Amino acid sequence: MKRFKLFIVSISVILVVIAGCSDKIENVGNSIIVEKRIGEEDRYEPFKEITDGEVVEKIKLNGVRWINGDIKMAIPPNYKFHFEGGSKQSKSDQLIYYLWVSPNKDWVELVLEGEGKLARLSERDSAKFFETLTGGKLTDEN
Repeated sequence: MKRFKLFIVSISVILVVIAGCSDKIENVGNSIIVEKRIGEEDRYEPFKEITDGEVVEKIKLNGVRWINGDIKMAIPPNYKFHFEGGSKQSKSDQLIYYLWVSPNKDWVELVLEGEGKLARLSERDSAKFFETLTGGKLTDEN
């Protein structure tokens, strides 16, 4: 009986540690608002609203590897986007993503505002993600 109790306590502790260490970012919402940078300044204008459920699911960034760190970029992001319309989400806890296109237009980097998280997508994933988010080709970006 003593071993059984120890086993249950051990499993409980392991599950709590795994849940606490989880680095999953939950994107909620059934639409995405995309803003595009105007010129070289840190000013943005509404670019696109994505309401197609299948497209929203593709953009939810499930499985993206986020790196923690102090992130400072030399130029403002090319795009900003956020999810809207989720019942669990309020304006104050809305996650805002920043997207930079590489100088050679072959990959994108994403930063999660206020979270200190950065992700660089592979060339193939970058092209697919960019086209899904903006409707344009990564290689055609200004």
